[in-house]
Amino acid sequence: MSRLLHIIASPREEESRTLQVSEVFLKSFLEKHPNWTVDSLNLMKEEIPDLSMKRVDGKYVLIEGKDLFGDLKESWEDILAQINRFLSADLILISTPMWNFHIPYMLKHYIDVIVQPKYLFQYTETGVEGLAKGKKMVVITSRGGQYVSKEELSFDFQEPYLRTIFGFVGIKDITFIKAEPMDMGIDVQKQKLQEAKTLAMQIAGQM
Repeated sequence: MSRLLHIIASPREEESRTLQVSEVFLKSFLEKHPNWTVDSLNLMKEEIPDLSMKRVDGKYVLIEGKDLFGDLKESWEDILAQINRFLSADLILISTPMWNFHIPYMLKHYIDVIVQPKYLFQYTETGVEGLAKGKKMVVITSRGGQYVSKEELSFDFQEPYLRTIFGFVGIKDITFIKAEPMDMGIDVQKQKLQEAKTLAMQIAGQM
């Protein structure tokens, strides 16, 4: 059975403008794909493992091409559970607002935990090979400001980073749905939020 992993990086729940758009996307997607299962990973509610010194030591063992062993292997059980959860998904939906021109800290933490050698990428004689190939990703985001002009885009560290890090692990098919600007008046917010919902519905129907 096909799986959609919904990674939620917003603490605002029903007040989240990002999640309002995601709700429309999921409803439309499931109407077209009723047999898919949705696994929701709320980064504000679920405990994501810390990268302790021992766990980081395990990463360097993997970089050297060796297997984890002993207490290093045991310390990585929670990390591997998150990696397997990510890799078992066919479609990944990330719901994240823009915070300070970037992504929220909990999403960065999650990415740092799962992007590990041997599991999401490996070094080869010809360079780095991503191991999450063939997956699709949709990123739904809301931004207080607007990022369209060249000057405005120079402040957007969110989309370039997410495209880079997930492209690094082999995910090239990434679609962004942006609700922006959200903090430039209630009338503009309503209009742009509705435009994002309409786009989300359209994209979900095409997948």
